[in-house]
Amino acid sequence: MKTKRVGVLMGGCGAEREVSLRTGEGVAAALESRGHEVARIVWADDGLGVDERVRRAEVDVVFLALHGRGGEDGCVQGLLELMGIPYTGSGVLSSALAMDKLKAKEMFRLHNVPTPPYYVARRGDLENLEELHGSFGFPAIVKPRREGSSVGLCKADDLAELAHGIEQALAFDEDALVERFVRSTEVHVGILDGRVLGAIEVRPKQGLYDYRAKYTAGMTEYVSPPRIAATRLRGVLNLAERAARALSCTGACRVDLLVTEGENEYVLEVNTLPGMTPTSLLPKIAEASGLDYPSLCEAILDGAQLHAGLNASGARGSRVPSHRAPRRSHVVCDVEDEGIPLAQRVAG
Repeated sequence: MKTKRVGVLMGGCGAEREVSLRTGEGVAAALESRGHEVARIVWADDGLGVDERVRRAEVDVVFLALHGRGGEDGCVQGLLELMGIPYTGSGVLSSALAMDKLKAKEMFRLHNVPTPPYYVARRGDLENLEELHGSFGFPAIVKPRREGSSVGLCKADDLAELAHGIEQALAFDEDALVERFVRSTEVHVGILDGRVLGAIEVRPKQGLYDYRAKYTAGMTEYVSPPRIAATRLRGVLNLAERAARALSCTGACRVDLLVTEGENEYVLEVNTLPGMTPTSLLPKIAEASGLDYPSLCEAILDGAQLHAGLNASGARGSRVPSHRAPRRSHVVCDVEDEGIPLAQRVAG
């Protein structure tokens, strides 16, 4: 990989932009310290497409430092597949499934991976919320169906708070996920290329482990390894591995779980592009396992690949041409005949 030019793609236009920028800068600096030629590719809402930004950077491989919508949900992954540029993390389908909390839960249930009970609420349900909620009980956790970093997350102790929480979640998504509150210890497990690195316990000092608790210094206590029995921990690590496998995740990912005093474990979600600032959870887990931050970044980079096999040239790491393809009046029959990626044809 050291002979290749690496593009670190960061930013985006979603709620997690600032976190992504911090992740991207940390990754870029770490890779440079290991001798890689790095191009920082910052996605911004200024009218210039991601494909053109990547093309202008003339990179051989992309390290995805994006979070949330557009970057973590399969969209950018699909674009890079069409451009024929290998990238880090999971493929299109796995990324989309993991980002969609409802679909992820359906996959967990299909694979017998325990997850807290839930239902979906939409704006039209607010008028009959008491009937919809029924005997589900309180407290309940409300979150947007497709957001990360606990954006829009809240805890509801009664019907009024539930309605407010759903309204808040619907500001980010057309669907809100209502989940049963489980009194438990929150444990996060790091996985790299199918191998479990370890786990860390998170204890917010106030309330939930929400966006504020995650990104405000001193708001959360981190304990590695988690303060649970060794035999119990082995079961948690195994469950995390099963959850990642249920979604066919590759590269680096982080699985968030709840561990109760009653010997039950539940999977909350799988993060296919976990935070990678030097103080994020995955780097903390990796460091406890003996893998320092620059080594972790390089190991993730080494796993970059194309998943869909759409690159007609077969040159999986080939550099994308920096010029724009000539305009054509008929492109349907020309998609495969010149080795020009479809994404470049659409843009050009």
